Amino acid sequence: MSKSIPTREDNYSEWYNEIVKRADLAEHSPVRGCMVIKPYGFAIWEKMQKALDDMFKETGHQNAYFPLFVPKSFLELEEQHAEGFAKECAVVTHYRLKSNPDGKGLIVDENSRLEEPLVVRPTSEAVIWHSYKNWIQSWRDLPVLINQWSNVVRWEMRTRLFLRTSEFLWQEGHTAHETEAEALEETGKMLGVYAEFVEQWMAVPVLQGVKTASERFAGAIDTYCIEALMQDGKALQAGTSHFLGQNFARSFDVKFVNKENELDYPWATSWGVSTRLIGALIMAHSDDKGLVLPPKLAPIQVVIVPIFRTDEDLAKINEKVEPLLAELKAKGIPYKYDDDDKYKPGYKFAEYELKGVPVRMAIGLRDLENGTIELARRDELSKQTLPFDGIVGHIESLLAEIQQNLYDRALSFREANTFSVDTWDAFKARIEQGGFVLAHWDGTDETEEKIKQETKATIRLIPLNSIEMAGKCVYSGKESAKRVVFARAY
Repeated sequence: MSKSIPTREDNYSEWYNEIVKRADLAEHSPVRGCMVIKPYGFAIWEKMQKALDDMFKETGHQNAYFPLFVPKSFLELEEQHAEGFAKECAVVTHYRLKSNPDGKGLIVDENSRLEEPLVVRPTSEAVIWHSYKNWIQSWRDLPVLINQWSNVVRWEMRTRLFLRTSEFLWQEGHTAHETEAEALEETGKMLGVYAEFVEQWMAVPVLQGVKTASERFAGAIDTYCIEALMQDGKALQAGTSHFLGQNFARSFDVKFVNKENELDYPWATSWGVSTRLIGALIMAHSDDKGLVLPPKLAPIQVVIVPIFRTDEDLAKINEKVEPLLAELKAKGIPYKYDDDDKYKPGYKFAEYELKGVPVRMAIGLRDLENGTIELARRDELSKQTLPFDGIVGHIESLLAEIQQNLYDRALSFREANTFSVDTWDAFKARIEQGGFVLAHWDGTDETEEKIKQETKATIRLIPLNSIEMAGKCVYSGKESAKRVVFARAY
């Protein structure tokens, strides 16, 4: 028997790593910092992708695809953008290998050096705005509302599966607008889409706000974000939406004739979420027995395990269960009927508990005699015996109840771990305990950096629509208009 999973209290980091491994979500690849997403983990990503893609299309966006390689000169056109990503870029300089003259392996063919180095896509603003120059000539061509599902590479030195890897999967929206107001509206709209998805599908409550200047996306005028609180008291940025102004349009000389018949530059946004959301899903809900999944994102919402000794027993159970399976299918409820005889029921129960399947049912010969079925819910680790008739209606209600219960539980945790402090001593003590800390800040980069150096806490966001309430900065004592949200973060 394999050893038990480390508890969250004993070793949160190892607990997380073991869940990713044992729930069969992902594994390390031969390439340092990269991961292999296994079928069960990718099935969760597919459900996320499908839900988000539907939401993007409902808001008028279309999918497209742009090259993996970005000419270095493109990246350099927007100076802040180039500077922000320079240290994370993987660069292609040659296009061919050849046999080593000593007969051992392959070496780079120096005759294949590229005229210009190519950067492996860290993000796509540069290559996309080069295309937009050809797409946009008139105000009639606007808005351009494009989304791309792709992979990106940002060379990381310290990695953790899903949370921070050198290559990851994501979507990146890139839009162009006639006016500043329209671009700002788009930025806010997409932040709202992300918040809706994370709260309603992932069952994770989020705060919405704007990043400080030091934390904003390279090349953006403003970066808006959603932040979630994990069970260890650390924050995790769950999505960002950037107002890019006219920076990229100017850098790539994208102009259009406006309604006044004058040349103007379009206004831009970009926004994205990644497979990091799977890490958030794990850390927000899971427990010491394994993964806990909200039903909306569970690859299997219901598993039915027949308990039998002989083929005749199984045949009787199959006859009873077949109409149930047909009804689940008709209702669109993803299920698995596990009649595999290679493993005993106890092993299966533990495996599905580890994989976070929301509802598990078991049925044996005694249940057939009594007209019952045993039902267990993963979120509460509880089980009960219920009448077999009408069980699908009960399951439908239960899945919705579990989804809401996970959200309510996460919200209660966040509320219990959100604190307002007014002094530097109180701030330092509270940060050590974890959670969101609401405190006054004087608005200077210098103070922000000193707080980060002394406590490892960063300003996660300046909340949107928060009440203006004057106070004194906890660090400098200078005037402050309102509180911002500090936390240690992933």
